[in-house]
Formats: sequence, C-alpha cells, structure tokens
Amino acid sequence: MPAGGALTGAAEAHSHTHRDVTGGWLRPAVFGAMDGLVSNLGLMSGVAGSSASSQAIAVAGLAGLAAGAFSMAAGEYTSVASQRELVEAELEVERRELRRHPEDELDELTDLYVSRGVEPGLAREVATQLTRDPEQALEIHAREELGVDPSDLPSPTVAAMSSFGAFAAGAVLPVLPYLFGATALWPAVLLALLGLFACGAVVARVTARPWWFSGLRQLALGGAAAAVTYGLGAVFGTAVG
Repeated sequence: MPAGGALTGAAEAHSHTHRDVTGGWLRPAVFGAMDGLVSNLGLMSGVAGSSASSQAIAVAGLAGLAAGAFSMAAGEYTSVASQRELVEAELEVERRELRRHPEDELDELTDLYVSRGVEPGLAREVATQLTRDPEQALEIHAREELGVDPSDLPSPTVAAMSSFGAFAAGAVLPVLPYLFGATALWPAVLLALLGLFACGAVVARVTARPWWFSGLRQLALGGAAAAVTYGLGAVFGTAVG
C-alpha cells in the first residue's frame, strides 16, 4: 500500500479547480452591460427614427444611461437584499431549532446521510461529530436543507455596484459618437454592435462557450432591437407629425 505521503502527492497531482459559479457579481454585471447597450441603442434608434436632431438623440442617450443605471442598481440591491434577508431569517429558524431540539436535528441529519447510502451506525457517528460545534452544525444544516452557505451570502452592495457600473459602461457606447460630434446614427449603431460582440466574446471566456457564437448572438439580439425601435420611431414620428 502506498505511504500517506504518496497518496497526498497523487491527490495533489490530480487536483483541479473550478470557476466561481456562486459569486454575486457575474450575473448582474453581464446583464447590466448587455441591457445598457441594447436598451440605450434601442432608445436612441427610436428617437432617431422619429427624425429628431442629433442633439435630441444625444440627450435621450444620456438620459437613458442615467435612468437605466440607477434603476438597475436600485432593483438589483432590493432583489439581492430581499433574498439575503429571507435566507438569514431561515438560518435563524434553523439556529433556534438546533438550540431547542438538538436531538431531533441530529436525527434529521442522520436520516439524511442514511438516505444517501451511509450505514446507519456510521451515519449517526458522522452526524454526531459534525454537530459538536454549533456553528458548524448550522452550516451543515443550511447546506443540506437550504442549499446555501451561511458564510458566503451574496452582497446587495456588490450586486448594485456591478449593475450600475456595467449598465453605464454599456449604455455610454452608443452615446460616444454624438459626444464627439457625430450627426448620423450609423456610428453609434456600429460602435454599439461592436461592443455587443466584444461583450459576448468576453463572457464566453467565463462560460466556456465559443467566443464567436456568444459574440454573434449578442450582436444579433442588439441589432434586432435597434432595427425594431428605429422602425417604431419612424412610424410614431410620422403619426405624431
């Protein structure tokens, strides 16, 4: 039989790592950037379709950037904070049950391990050893019953800041050509579509999807949104005029 050191070395040689799939930054950041690009490009295209001046289009873009970024941040903060408060309330229930009914909770954890194929005597022993520390017991029950890690709950502030910054970064792209003197829509559309493709390609590095597929998908969605809103702007502008 190999020595303990050999086993450790073999385990280290075959070790592997995973990406962070539970962090609170990726989803709001990606959603914010895409939303900023698509919604602001759509807004500006709709205004342009109504034959508005370049100044009006730029003002609409800046207003859309500000309103959308604050809206995204506020919504994301409220959403994550509410979810966190719900989890914390359930953790308090579990903490109270562990304090008031430790034997019942021990039986519950034992039954859980038995249901997963552990021999009853061994399951009882493992459950007993793991629940000697109250905080460790809470963490185990939270993972098994609620599917959460009490020490790694998402941060509302991180989610809000990620959403705000990402939305603003995306939404500013179609505005930039107008800020530098452009008088036609096509530079804004071109820059926004390039931004959408780049965002999709960058996200693919995290999700392990082909970069070209992710980039083209975002470009197609953004282009379709801009085309539809431009057409609606043209129709409404003609009708109002």
